[in-house]
Amino acid sequence: MTAWDELTGQDDAIALLRDAAREGSEAMTHSWLITGPPGSGRSNLAYAFAAELLGGADDARTAAQVAARSHPDLAVLATDRVIISIDEVRHLVSQSQFSPSVAAYRVIVIEDADRMTERTSNVLLKALEEPPPRTVWILCAPNAADLIPTIRSRVRTVRLRVPTVADVAALLERRDGVPTPLAERAAREAQSHIGMAHRLATDQDARERRARSLEIALAVGSVSQAVLAAERLVALATDDAKALTIERDQLEREAALRSLGIEPGGTVPPALRAQIKALEEDQKRRATRSVRDGIDRVLVDLTSLYRDVLTLQLGAGVELVNEAIRERLEQTARASRPEQMLAALDAVATARRRIEGNMPPAMALEAMLITASGRVPALGSPA
Repeated sequence: MTAWDELTGQDDAIALLRDAAREGSEAMTHSWLITGPPGSGRSNLAYAFAAELLGGADDARTAAQVAARSHPDLAVLATDRVIISIDEVRHLVSQSQFSPSVAAYRVIVIEDADRMTERTSNVLLKALEEPPPRTVWILCAPNAADLIPTIRSRVRTVRLRVPTVADVAALLERRDGVPTPLAERAAREAQSHIGMAHRLATDQDARERRARSLEIALAVGSVSQAVLAAERLVALATDDAKALTIERDQLEREAALRSLGIEPGGTVPPALRAQIKALEEDQKRRATRSVRDGIDRVLVDLTSLYRDVLTLQLGAGVELVNEAIRERLEQTARASRPEQMLAALDAVATARRRIEGNMPPAMALEAMLITASGRVPALGSPA
C-alpha cells in the first residue's frame, strides 16, 4: 500500500499531483494550496505528494520517513494551537533556504495554514515571492478564502470534495480491515469525515460516547433537564479529549526524555527541566483545544440528530445519518413539528458561534438545550 492509497474519493486531485511530480512536468510549481472540508484528507494528500516529490510514494523507505516526519528534506509545521506563531513560520522560512540533501526537492508542509495571522502570513509571503529553485511549499486549509489574497495569488490551489460514505467505508475496509457493516455505519455517522470514521470504526469507547451524547439530547424535555444535560455533554467531550491526548502526551514525553539522554523514570537534571516544562505547557494548550474540538464534534452530532428527525417529518426519503436509532428518531418525529426541529438546528448553530466567540462551552450548550427543550415538548418521548 502506498501513501496514495490512504486517500479516497479524490481521483482528480491525485492525478493532478502525480502528474506534477513527474520530472520535467509543466504542471509543477513551487507553491501549492490544498483545500477541502474537515476530514476530506487534506493533510494525507499533502504528505502523499511530499513522498512522491522526495523519492516516490511507492518507495517504502521514503514513505516511512515521510510518515514519521523524519525525511531530511521534509519540514513540517503542524500545530494544535489556535494560532500559528510568527516565530514558527520564521524558522520554517529559514529552513526553506537550504538546498535538498538527498532528494530532488526540499518540501515544506504547513497544516492548517488558515491559523496564521496577517502579520505571520506576510512573513511566509516573502518566502513564496522569492523561493529557492528546488523548494516546494504545500499549504493546507479548509478554504482558499481563509488565506490573505497575496498568498492565494502565489499558490496553485487543489480543491478536495467531501468523499462519499461508500468511499470512506471502502477505505476503512481496505486499509484497516474493518468489517463492512461497521465500516458503513462509522462512515455514515462520521458524515464522511475520514479521521472520525476511522476512530468510530476502531474505538468502541468512542462509539459509546457518541451514542450517549445523542441519548442525552433526546432525553431533554425541560429547562432543568437541559442544564444537567449540558454538564453531561461537556463531561463526555472532556473524557473524549483525554482519551485522544493522554497516550500521545506520554509518548511525546518519553521521546523527549530519550532525546535528552534520560532513562524512563529517571530524574530530570535542573538544566533540562525548562525543556520538559515547555513540552508540558504545549500539551496543556493542546488539551484545552482538544476539549473544544470534542464539544464541536458533539454539536456536529446533534446537528445530524435534529436533521434526521426533520428528514423523517418531511418524508424526504433520504438516508439517515443515525440509522442505528431510527425507531427512536421516528418517535421524536411524531412528538414534534418540523418548525421545532428547525429551531433546534438554529440553536446548535448559535451555540457553535458562541463557543467560537469564547463563551464557556457549558453555558453555550445549556442555552442551546434550553432553546430546544422549550420548543420540543419532550424530545424522545411519544406525543
